[in-house]
Amino acid sequence: MKKIKLLILAMLLICTAAISYAQSDVYIGIASRGGNALPKLGIAQFKYDEGSKKAAAQVRDIMRADLMFSRHFDISEKGPKIDTANIVKTLEEWQKNTFSEFVLYGEVSSEGEDFIINIFIYNTSEKKPVFARSYRGKENALRRLSHIASDQVVKELTGKRGIADTRIAFANSATGNKEIYIADYDGANLKKLTTDRSIALLPRWSKDGKIYYTSYRYKNPDVFSIDLAAGKVSPVAITKGLELIGGVSPDGRSIILTRSGGTNPSIFEINLETGKSVQLTDKAGVDGSPSYSPDGRFITFVSNRSGNPQIYVMDLQNGSTRRITSSLNWADTPQWSPTGEWIVFAGRTAAQNPIDIFLVDITGTQIRQLTSDSANNEDPTWSPDGRFIAFTTTRKGRRQLYVMDADGSAPHLLADIPGNSYTPHWSM
Repeated sequence: MKKIKLLILAMLLICTAAISYAQSDVYIGIASRGGNALPKLGIAQFKYDEGSKKAAAQVRDIMRADLMFSRHFDISEKGPKIDTANIVKTLEEWQKNTFSEFVLYGEVSSEGEDFIINIFIYNTSEKKPVFARSYRGKENALRRLSHIASDQVVKELTGKRGIADTRIAFANSATGNKEIYIADYDGANLKKLTTDRSIALLPRWSKDGKIYYTSYRYKNPDVFSIDLAAGKVSPVAITKGLELIGGVSPDGRSIILTRSGGTNPSIFEINLETGKSVQLTDKAGVDGSPSYSPDGRFITFVSNRSGNPQIYVMDLQNGSTRRITSSLNWADTPQWSPTGEWIVFAGRTAAQNPIDIFLVDITGTQIRQLTSDSANNEDPTWSPDGRFIAFTTTRKGRRQLYVMDADGSAPHLLADIPGNSYTPHWSM
């Protein structure tokens, strides 16, 4: 399938109703605490009653996978079963045999159609629990409860936010049209959200859990919102021209988008409470793919105002704009990191090269190429903790969703989803 970047899409849509959608020494990898070894976490076997064996195994397996993926811990599973009646002796054995600083243990029981999950973390030096939480839900809630528990464990032991209970929204063509889907951060729980039977693209999460996206459901590229709690799709920005959603402000009150209507496609901001829109750019050329900084004071976007498309940053308070890339042949789809230090984007170094994923710091002085193969790697989006990047790639033929560490290492398939996938966005 022919691939044409969103900037080209904007240009084409202005002219026609048809659409063909087609380095420096910097390291920002996942570091352990202070450069020291990761804290050692033991994961014990869970206890269960007669009706909860399968549920206990599922909860433990999901939490194990979450905590291993988090890269926050050095995990061991070779210790003895937890004997709560002789907990001091049991923890001594864990400490002696595995050198674990903490041990994760769970108890799962059934009560009617519900499961009760009790999760504990023991400090092996102090020989006492430092974490004890209880969760309750039906079988179909076990995965979600496990993710929530994993994130709370990460928060308790590291002080940092976990991402196990996050989701990724994206467009996919499995139905023959492009519809909006969501999946858990690990690729599970795939769910189709729209039935527009047209072209739906660019899902963008809001902090309240809504998803804004661009769709042709009314035969024009307009912006809609999906209220996941209510199961409702609502129009947001309906015009006769182009409306390509870029992002939602950190406070959830505004969206930023590429809109036609003037001489060239430009960046606009729409207040979701009043519906009032403000034009932010008005230059010769095409401005597109905008997204907010984490504090909402700046935006980054793409413009070909100086020739080939490059990345720009604008101060929303005074409108001052500066270019932060210049050495690339092409740059597109910038997304600001949650920490505010980096912008990830898709680009290429020469016209004959495939599209790859790059990082640029906010000063524009450091650029790092994260992917390098014969395929196209596009549509990067940050995990909410800034430690991982999801993107699309054609490295195995069709366009699939991958996740990699923020330094470009450990790329892996998110899930084997039929069709081609586009424009992912990680929940906040």
